[in-house]
Amino acid sequence: MKDPYEVLGVGREATLEEIKKTYRRQAKSCHPDLHPGDEQAAERFKEVGEAYSILSDEEKRKMYDTYGAAAFENGGANPGAGFGGFGGFGGFGDVFGDIFGDLLGGGRQRRRDPNAPRSGADVRVELDLTFKEAVFGCKKEITLTRDVQCSHCHGTGGANGAPRKTCPTCGGSGVVNRQTNSPFGRIVNTVTCPTCEGRGSVVETPCHECHGTGRENQQVRISVNIPAGVDEGNILPMRSQGHEGVNGGPNGDLYVVLHVGQHEIFHRKGSDIYFELPISFVQATLGDQVEVPTLSGTKEFTIPEGTQTGARFTLRGEGVQNVRTKRKGDLVFTVRVETPKNLNAEQKKALKEFGKTMGQHTTERHRNFFDKVKDLFD
Repeated sequence: MKDPYEVLGVGREATLEEIKKTYRRQAKSCHPDLHPGDEQAAERFKEVGEAYSILSDEEKRKMYDTYGAAAFENGGANPGAGFGGFGGFGGFGDVFGDIFGDLLGGGRQRRRDPNAPRSGADVRVELDLTFKEAVFGCKKEITLTRDVQCSHCHGTGGANGAPRKTCPTCGGSGVVNRQTNSPFGRIVNTVTCPTCEGRGSVVETPCHECHGTGRENQQVRISVNIPAGVDEGNILPMRSQGHEGVNGGPNGDLYVVLHVGQHEIFHRKGSDIYFELPISFVQATLGDQVEVPTLSGTKEFTIPEGTQTGARFTLRGEGVQNVRTKRKGDLVFTVRVETPKNLNAEQKKALKEFGKTMGQHTTERHRNFFDKVKDLFD
């Protein structure tokens, strides 16, 4: 699968309007109707359509930016969902309509067979994960409701097996023409038939369960494998787990949007983990061997002598595994020196004696600080 950004020739920060504009221009230039028998033009037209189907869809674009081409392989979402050959592109809406409007002279429109197979709609589900589940991966079950063929009328919409009849309003086309007058003359628009809702047929006695729609809701439970390293806002695609297709068309896809909870200690940025480690005044002054918590347990770390509050240390490869590269980030911790409280008389006396041995200005940093303050008032 080629990079959709490269196929369309747009940058990764391109707006939807820029993507639409570029797609219109490229699709027109390589449309098979303008290049009959040109296999290269046909292949190019297909690539441009697949690229647009990803970049024009907010969820698919985010999915590609997160997982790359892997999101649409090995059971991932179909980038060309709705891509039904050169006369299809059912989900491309006004953009593809603009192209055909130009190619067909503006006034004429290609009518879609109301009984042709149609893809089912996609389903979006939000899933909450704990910090641990996101870092290490897990298996979760989700419940969703999707549209399927009515089990009572088997999709006909008629009660007791009553057959469907050609719609008297549209004559089976699924569309009707509406005329309106304007300052520029009479305008004819083709719209979905209000009687049959685009199906081209009607039932005299509707099914009592689906009320003639031929569809019913089905509640299902689906097992979702959460890979290690997912993060807030990541989207997991599950192919063919969305709404059931119509007239034998393919099912839509399921998109699982992940939300990750916070941890009490660790704070995550990408694949790196951050936290604050409290140490005592004595440990900071003399240095010490301490136990540092990591995602895989505790590890020994040597705090150097004279460590100050705010000092930062890094343990390489102790962060979160990257979903795509499988490489682990780093664990970064900042030291916070805790000032001792509730000292007894003996401890206070010892600390005062220690202070006397250090003199009034205990450190070079201390002296530099007051030198700068003095300069301010000179």
